Amino acid sequence: MRVAITRWNAWAPGIETQAAWEAWARAPEAMRGDGSPSASFIPSLLRRRATPLTRTLLTAAWGCLDAEDLPRVRSVFASRHGSINESIGLLENVVRREKLSPTVFSHTVHNAQAALFSIAAGNRSASSSLAGQEDTFPCAWVEALGFLERDPATPLLLVVGDVPLAEAFAGLADEPDTAYALACRLEPTSAGPGVSLVIRESDGPLPHPPWPLAFEFLRWWISGEPSLTLGRRGTCYEFSRD
Repeated sequence: MRVAITRWNAWAPGIETQAAWEAWARAPEAMRGDGSPSASFIPSLLRRRATPLTRTLLTAAWGCLDAEDLPRVRSVFASRHGSINESIGLLENVVRREKLSPTVFSHTVHNAQAALFSIAAGNRSASSSLAGQEDTFPCAWVEALGFLERDPATPLLLVVGDVPLAEAFAGLADEPDTAYALACRLEPTSAGPGVSLVIRESDGPLPHPPWPLAFEFLRWWISGEPSLTLGRRGTCYEFSRD
């Protein structure tokens, strides 16, 4: 399926506007940093409970949509780690045989960001939340294609992001340690600029960019280059621009 990226928005510490991302794409460099946006558009009752990952993903999502799209788009939210940092305290409570906070727990499940987006945007459309280890971004793109194949008349919001792992997990990280999110509004297209995807087995290890795969895709999209190959788990995801 060929899809059009009708709008995109991204967030990382210190790179928060489309102009800044276009400048980064012309001279990309590794990014590392913690922090999260204020997400002031989220109602205060929801915002107080939101984890840093939730604020980051929803900031990218909100900047990617017009007001009329917010209540109607279907969505795919993807994060390799989710709000795993907030689960540490819950696990420590289990060890100490203490009660768990239902509120904290509800914001650590992997579909928490999709749920809060639904509540804040008044959106009752279908949504999916997933993790695909190192290949979370291309797996999320495949999931988005499934939504668009089933209902090509309704746009799809794809949101991918993560935040740095807490110290307890930091030694397990094998990717850039930065807070980030990328959101794309997608529609099927047969005319105009579009993106096609071919999936095949990998012939060997692929080089790893010093930034998240979602940003390597964004760099490619902004650059105008004809093709891009991603994948870190034995599968190649070959994107091409038509």
